[in-house]
Amino acid sequence: MIRVVIADDSAFMRMVLSDMFKKQSDFEVVGVAKNGKEAVEKVKELNPDLVTMDVNMPVMDGLQALEAIMKDCPTPVVMFSSLTQEGAKATIKALSLGAVDFVSKVGGSISKVDTVEDEILSKARAAAYAKVGGKRRFMPPPSLAPQPASSPPTVASVPPVKSEPTMRRISLPTRKGYTPPPSPPPLTPRPKPTVHAAPAGGGTGRKLVVLGCSTGGPKALQTVVAGLPRSLPCGVLIVQHMPPGFTKSLAERLNEISQISVKEAENHDMIKAGQVYIAPGNYHMTVTGSGREIVLNQDPPIGTLRPAADVLFRSAAPLGRDIVSVILTGMGSDGALGMTEIKKTGGYVIAESEETAIVYGMPKAVVDLGLADEIKPLQDIAGAIVSAVSH
Repeated sequence: MIRVVIADDSAFMRMVLSDMFKKQSDFEVVGVAKNGKEAVEKVKELNPDLVTMDVNMPVMDGLQALEAIMKDCPTPVVMFSSLTQEGAKATIKALSLGAVDFVSKVGGSISKVDTVEDEILSKARAAAYAKVGGKRRFMPPPSLAPQPASSPPTVASVPPVKSEPTMRRISLPTRKGYTPPPSPPPLTPRPKPTVHAAPAGGGTGRKLVVLGCSTGGPKALQTVVAGLPRSLPCGVLIVQHMPPGFTKSLAERLNEISQISVKEAENHDMIKAGQVYIAPGNYHMTVTGSGREIVLNQDPPIGTLRPAADVLFRSAAPLGRDIVSVILTGMGSDGALGMTEIKKTGGYVIAESEETAIVYGMPKAVVDLGLADEIKPLQDIAGAIVSAVSH
């Protein structure tokens, strides 16, 4: 049973979230708090397995409460944040402070919880099984565990990567009071580049790092990206599962704390050495030609994921030995299929170890398939990347 404390200054939201969790056989609401100060006190008193925390609360806001909880009694926390620019920045700050995940409030408040109920419950379950403060309270049940090595995803489950972007926009539902989150500028076509794909096991002589992560990823990226030198002799492409609007704030945050430059990727960016590119929310990111250009598209999600690490990894696989691929914390098995193809063409595979992964799902899927050339704790991943691209 997952014991939950709900912190929200809205009595209505406390009631709605309480009712939602109480309907589930695996959750028990053990306490509610109407501000951050009460939330900290409830966590100390009740020692819950999970906290849902609103960002904007009186007396002590959600960020202050989160920082206090992580310092005194580390507990998995899922934040509730608005879709505004300020809300996105606050969310990235919360994830950097140790929150496991977040749920975006539609139109500034979750007044229609039924539209996000599945997301709340799935993220709450995943967070409860995360490693926080160096320990994991539960092991994931079979329904949440990554696919076993004996039955990896099939190639047919991921559509072939297209070298040209799909020229269409996603129509978002209109709702009173709803402001769509910011998204990258419209994709503009360019002449199709000449493809110089490397043969299996071959290489072009120019390295490229591709990295995938999900739940727990923003915090992990603070360690990995901040550990990369400005003089890194290649570009780094990252897929972090996030909705539109939040990836830009993540890139800005990482750029502030890192030696290496970090930006949200744009369509037709030419990949430069010493530059990190974050896939924008709601867009798949691919590399084309000789691996020097980024092409974004809105091809169908892989499962529920767009961007998906598998799409990036498969597009990079033809570069052979010039690819260094990295998989970090995350629920599920996204990336395992793409890394299978990278491995076949001679690329190098680095996986985060179980000892540091907040959620040991995505790395486990890669390790269980026997794909990892190195299995490293988080603090050693940056060094492993530098070493790999130097050979």
